[in-house]
Amino acid sequence: MFDLGWTELLVIGIVALIVVGPKDLPGMFRTVGNFVGKAKGMARDFSKAMNDAADEAGVSDVSNTFKKASNPIGSAMDEVKKSAKAATDTFTQDTMAGPKKSRLSEERQAQADKIRQKSAEMAETRHAADAQAQAEAAAGDAAKASAKTAAPKTATTAKPAAKTATTAKPATKTAKTSTAKTNKAAKDQPAGSSSEDKA
Repeated sequence: MFDLGWTELLVIGIVALIVVGPKDLPGMFRTVGNFVGKAKGMARDFSKAMNDAADEAGVSDVSNTFKKASNPIGSAMDEVKKSAKAATDTFTQDTMAGPKKSRLSEERQAQADKIRQKSAEMAETRHAADAQAQAEAAAGDAAKASAKTAAPKTATTAKPAAKTATTAKPATKTAKTSTAKTNKAAKDQPAGSSSEDKA
């Protein structure tokens, strides 16, 4: 419609501010906004009515025919897209439905039932054997536990002796360091004097 840039809108706003005044300016903008909204609504209704009349008259079919005639490559690509979409849709529906289960013949169905029954029996026997093995293991563990409680505890009496031996080591280390200090003090003193002379 109107080709108005930001500078033109700014000039219109400044002129409106001067002419109308800052007090009445918000009310004026609200009135102008309502008027523009009504004008756009009327234009939208008019264009919709014109399009509906054209659809009833068959103008859209004629326009599609002219588009196809003027652009045969585009119309051919549209047909290719439609067929590809249809193929994709059917493929998606088939894959989402899951595999098709075919019915077995009576003879094969009987064999399948026998196999299922035999495997169920074998599973039950295996579960029974596992339960029996677990019961035997639990009984063996209980026997071992009762044997352990009856055995005397001899290992705990040897540990305090080992601890006393480790406590003796620091004492010998202390003795070694004290003798080393006295030897060093003796070397530092001049010959012929004793530690009693200094005191």
